[in-house]
Amino acid sequence: MSTAQERRPHVRAVIGGSIGNLVEWYDWFVYASFALYFAGRFFPEGDATAQLMNTAAVFAVGFLARPLGGWLLGRVADRRGRKFGLTLSVSMMSLSALMIAVAPTHDRAGYLGAVVLLVARVLQGLSVGGEYAASASYLTEASRRGHRGLGSSFQYVSVTLGQLLGLAVLMVVQATLTEAELTAWGWRIPFIIGAVAAVVVFYLRRGLHETDAYREEAAHDDAERRGTVREVWRHRRAALLVFALTIGGSVAFYTYTTYLTKYLANSVGLSKSDATLVMFLALCLFTVLLPVGGAVSDRIGRRPVLIFFGVGTTLGTYPILTAMQRWPSVGVALALTMLALTIVCGYSSVNACVKAELFPTSVRTVGVAIPYSLAQAIFGGTAEYIALAFRDAGHEHYFFFYVSGCALFSLVVYLAMPETRTAALSRAEELGSDEERVA
Repeated sequence: MSTAQERRPHVRAVIGGSIGNLVEWYDWFVYASFALYFAGRFFPEGDATAQLMNTAAVFAVGFLARPLGGWLLGRVADRRGRKFGLTLSVSMMSLSALMIAVAPTHDRAGYLGAVVLLVARVLQGLSVGGEYAASASYLTEASRRGHRGLGSSFQYVSVTLGQLLGLAVLMVVQATLTEAELTAWGWRIPFIIGAVAAVVVFYLRRGLHETDAYREEAAHDDAERRGTVREVWRHRRAALLVFALTIGGSVAFYTYTTYLTKYLANSVGLSKSDATLVMFLALCLFTVLLPVGGAVSDRIGRRPVLIFFGVGTTLGTYPILTAMQRWPSVGVALALTMLALTIVCGYSSVNACVKAELFPTSVRTVGVAIPYSLAQAIFGGTAEYIALAFRDAGHEHYFFFYVSGCALFSLVVYLAMPETRTAALSRAEELGSDEERVA
């Protein structure tokens, strides 16, 4: 078989696993992207910062549901297959997007609309809690050994493309609708798009092939043992590693991709449209850099790439964010955002594979899902709310130190953790490794 023919099934698997992830994260991030417009429709009391804090609190509730979703859908993916778990998660995301699209506003139904918003975010949290780990397991297992960093990097490529799609929709409606129209009803458009797109992906995911590693495990292992909390406890050191290495990465990622649009508009002084444009262009670069980071990790290892992120974020966060306020222009904001996302690429490009490589197939999805979702709920989901709370209290720069501190904690973990690049994900890979050592 030719090299091109050998690569083809792996490429199809990466594309198939990623396209659903794109829609999942489009729906997840579009909430944050359009919060500037619908915050006052559900929480009319108070000033703009108070309204954003209320919507950020609802955003954080979605993160609190992620550990439960990680356990439920992770267990499903370990017991019934990665394909089944991925299909179920995108179905839940479609329903949640539709709920937000039709939620009644405060002037029509009081706080009933806020309740619908809350329930939809919980459903999204359940979905994404399982989606991340199922996608990380699927993409890592479906990639060729020696190219797992590159293959699994497309998880965050699809995450970023989902956000870019959300920002693109935002820019289109900003250009075609007045701010009054956007605030009145235009903010519903992206959620309608997300609900429809998720239905399309549901049918695409039904055609995915199960990974060889999972099929091998299902044929030889006890089904009652797969995906259980008891099995996760047996691998608690790996679970603690996932939790610890996620803290700095999740805080930095959400700071520079989700919160930064609001920071540029509210603190730096850019217009909403300019802030959106800066984020769109910077995320385009980020998307290109992610596979590069994954490929580099296949050559030199996961740890050096993670250490690059940890050092850069620890030392660079305060100067980058303060410089944006000191020189408030689109050009400076774009350059500094690109710099920040280049550093964050050190985490985002390898975080899927390094976590999946820590666990055996029988518990890989739920083993990644539970600690990752807990770290995201505690640190990633609250990052925006903490930033807005510090700003509201008049001490915005405290948040910069908070981001650096979280990155420093994870940096210590990166320095101490084992290298996972050569880990065998299946019995076949273990056998291959033994044969290579004998030879």
